[in-house]
Amino acid sequence: RAEGAKMYVTLEPCYHYGRTPPCVDRVIASGIKEVIIGTKDPNPLTNGKSMAKLRRAGIKAKVGILQQDLKAINEPFFKYAIGNMPFIAVKSAQSLDGKIATATGQSKWITSNAARQYARKVRDEFDAILVGINTVLKDDPRLNGSRKTKHLKKIILDSSLRIPLKARLFARTAPSDVFVATTAKAPRGKKAILQKKGATVIVCPQRKGRLDLRWLFKELAGLKITSILIEGGAHVIGNALQERLVDKAYIYMAPIILGDQNALSSVVGIGTSDINRAVRLKRMVLRQIKGDIFLEGYLK
Repeated sequence: RAEGAKMYVTLEPCYHYGRTPPCVDRVIASGIKEVIIGTKDPNPLTNGKSMAKLRRAGIKAKVGILQQDLKAINEPFFKYAIGNMPFIAVKSAQSLDGKIATATGQSKWITSNAARQYARKVRDEFDAILVGINTVLKDDPRLNGSRKTKHLKKIILDSSLRIPLKARLFARTAPSDVFVATTAKAPRGKKAILQKKGATVIVCPQRKGRLDLRWLFKELAGLKITSILIEGGAHVIGNALQERLVDKAYIYMAPIILGDQNALSSVVGIGTSDINRAVRLKRMVLRQIKGDIFLEGYLK
């Protein structure tokens, strides 16, 4: 029934075989007479090739409609296709003075239920969620999104394999969706147990005494993980920012002030000595979620 129709598509139809055959061949076979393409596919396997093939088949092909908007909604794919690295975002829920817990460690709950529900929906936009082992040991989070049909992958940074085998993140999750990043110093026995359980254990090199995040992210890109949301802890987020690996930030701020220098800050470990070299955000969007403030922005 598509014969003679005009087709509008956000991204250039794919040219190569992947999990499915080339989309461009199906478009040609359908008898469509014209294709309006939002933006070219940045993947070198397709880039411009499908447009040329459509035209050779006698189909009108036009590109460049709402291009900037479409790049924005496809930003993880664009980064992955061009640089073979996942799109990385960080998330924090904090007080107005940047604290994620009191000095005694109390953190539940800084932000409202509405903000937490929204944050779970944001998780659904990513392939994977990443936390450090201290977050697992302290909070025992499930690390699930809002959609039951979303198979969110869970990445744990755990250099000594301290992760409990009964951690709640394993519940109602396919073991193959759990990735534990560790180092060569991890106990071999614990590594074997996790692998037998079905989890993927990735042994990473170290950089400055910590897991080499850049190396890990490249490894995860090779496993087809195109986007990662880092949710903690403060040192993990600080390490990712310091290594300039972060593309975007989601910050949820409750209208409270803790006012204690011993309370845990949302980001730790960057060590900025020059205010002019501080991490800065651009293209910021600010809105309210019930009584909380939500800010999202991109890293310069």
